Amino acid sequence: MRITILDVENTVTTKNNKLHLDPFERGNTLVMVGVHPLDTQNTSTYIFDHSDITKDDDLISNRFAVQNILDKTDILVGHNISHDLIWLWESGFKYTGKVFDTMLCEYIFNRGLPSSLGLGAVAIKYNCNVLKQDTLKEYFKKGYSTRDIPRAELELYLRHDVESTLEVYNKQQARLSTPEDSGLRNTIEITNEVAVVLTRMYQSGFKINIEALKNVKTEFVSEKNELENKLNSFTKELMGDTPINLSSPEQLSWVLFSRKLINKKAWAECVNPYTPLPVFKSLIRSNFKTLYKTKATKCIPCVGKGSFYKKKKDGNPFKNRTKCSTCIGSGFIYTPLSKIAGLKFTPPSAKWASANGFGTSKGNLEILQRFASSKGMDEAKVFLGQLTRLSAINSYLSNFVEGIANYIKPDGLLHVRLNQHITATGRFSGSNPNMQNMPRGSTFPVKKVFVSRFDGGKILEADFAQLEFRVAAYLSQDPVAIKEVTEGFDVHNYTAKVITDAGQPTTRQVAKMHTFAPLYGATGYGRTIAEATYYEHFKNKYKGIAKWHKKLASQVTGKGFIRIPSGREFKFLNVKRKRDGTVTNFTQIKNYPVQSFATADIVPLVLVEIYNKLDGLNSCVVNSVHDSIVIDVHPEEKGEVLNIISKVQNNLIPLLKSKYHVEVNVPLLLEAKIGTNWLEQKEVA
Repeated sequence: MRITILDVENTVTTKNNKLHLDPFERGNTLVMVGVHPLDTQNTSTYIFDHSDITKDDDLISNRFAVQNILDKTDILVGHNISHDLIWLWESGFKYTGKVFDTMLCEYIFNRGLPSSLGLGAVAIKYNCNVLKQDTLKEYFKKGYSTRDIPRAELELYLRHDVESTLEVYNKQQARLSTPEDSGLRNTIEITNEVAVVLTRMYQSGFKINIEALKNVKTEFVSEKNELENKLNSFTKELMGDTPINLSSPEQLSWVLFSRKLINKKAWAECVNPYTPLPVFKSLIRSNFKTLYKTKATKCIPCVGKGSFYKKKKDGNPFKNRTKCSTCIGSGFIYTPLSKIAGLKFTPPSAKWASANGFGTSKGNLEILQRFASSKGMDEAKVFLGQLTRLSAINSYLSNFVEGIANYIKPDGLLHVRLNQHITATGRFSGSNPNMQNMPRGSTFPVKKVFVSRFDGGKILEADFAQLEFRVAAYLSQDPVAIKEVTEGFDVHNYTAKVITDAGQPTTRQVAKMHTFAPLYGATGYGRTIAEATYYEHFKNKYKGIAKWHKKLASQVTGKGFIRIPSGREFKFLNVKRKRDGTVTNFTQIKNYPVQSFATADIVPLVLVEIYNKLDGLNSCVVNSVHDSIVIDVHPEEKGEVLNIISKVQNNLIPLLKSKYHVEVNVPLLLEAKIGTNWLEQKEVA
């Protein structure tokens, strides 16, 4: 078996103030390739695009030399191998063998703990040879392109990276032979398989309908303007003439809690998240003043300008204006009226304390909105609903609409990049842009801009039904959960019934957000009484899951780590028992096994299976979000693709057994829907 260490150097383009390191950006080129087959002694470098190319360089022979090495390679090793693969493939090289990514291997060795995964940091960790000075950074600071860096220095840098990767690889292989780490080998092998498929998906790209993207932007901007106008009017009603910037957490806190902090330093010194509630209430009274609506009148001394020219002894004005001390530069005098301003909320605990008064995070706003709804505070409910929606719209515009526009390539495709090494649990994260943060459900309008590259083609989404709940049922062996999954019990309907019976009428769709939340450590804290009733009901109903959670806590306090059925492990540092019997980091301890086995082990495994079965077809995998896999379907291959999804669905349990050696006794369901774009889809019967 021939193993080859490889690294590439390429140019980088800056567009829209973003760095583009990929080969899809016009102007980017492959500059140099470094290789070290393990059956040879030295690293060789091959040049392809450099300002120092000489007459002795034969670019054609360099290409043949690299391809010849790839043809004889069984395992290609690199640090962040996806980057190397995409440059090789897009530069015309062929490689279909296995890969080993030293970065991903180290990530799995870390067992969910944060650690720098750059080659330099990992090399230092293993006491490998490292460059004392990164001269390339200095060239980049001066504006040099990779192709303009002196050839000798670039070759030295490339050789060093290849040799560092080789040293790291050898150290990691040694670790995989130890009792402590050998159990991770299967996870590492499958992770490397997935890396190849994700790189092929990245290469394929997802077609964007530019006109549809413009229309979505127009709709969002229109809604944003309307919301801003409504909120500005609403704020004026609540605060009088006091100028308020709702983007300021401090000023938003004034509106929500009708109080203004007197002394920020004193407040920071006297309160902390664990301050008892009676003490916290007393501190609020002594550190805040109540705000009242105001009436603005023009400041007389400065005539409403906020500043004026002082005069010299000779009667001539000074060159610069002086800030008016009467109105403190605002131009207006704000006279308090008799009515208290704002929405008059009271923060429920000291955990809401912040440097500027009280926290106004998204989570806090959601809690206040639920409270307002349960108490019939219609004015507050409407205001908070509009505020939350405006925040979402701003996020959609910047993260998705602008994000997609910034990263569409000259080929008209968005090349979807998924990472395996960012999240603690191993589930995918996205970049440029991160579509893993898309709202769940089938109503997000941005999805309509994703279309097929084929005339008459379709977009198919294969989506797991309730995957994480089914995984929790399997991992905990909770008999009630297993029975409900097996019989097709509608758990969301049941959630809605519990909340409604507790005095808060709700729908199945709204209730879905609560159904599985307790799986991930959510409690009834901050919820309405009716919602808190459901959270308590969940623990009583699924006693097996609650018991399993306690077992996980005991494992962590005893061994310091958790191992899940796939072999993946998670380490937790300094976990301690609390007085109530729970442990620190309990939310992560409950969350990691479910999320990881579901979306870091099962979904990627199915992604590889579908990709392999699509081999030979024009249809291709173009994305994976949460627990779904998205396929661009050629019009003549719809039947074949649907048949592939059906076969994969029918073989899910045996597939898991063959790869992870587990007997999953809970049915898993992979459903398909298809349409002309990613939004407008119909379920496949």
